[in-house]
Amino acid sequence: MEFPSQHYAYLLDDAHFDRSYATITDRGFDHWADPQRSKPGEINHEHGGRGVNLLDPSGHYLELITRPYL
Repeated sequence: MEFPSQHYAYLLDDAHFDRSYATITDRGFDHWADPQRSKPGEINHEHGGRGVNLLDPSGHYLELITRPYL
């Protein structure tokens, strides 16, 4: 059975974001500054914070952010 891709956003404090991003880069995970995946290997600085997007092994979109955007 196949499931459609989902988007999961996680709001992190700055220290947790730093640790998470270090893990992403240390392990060589593909990541992007934007959900369209047009800015590979970067983070964004939107909404007065930082964010990064990646895919989990099942193809779900994971977004780590330090400031809410809603």
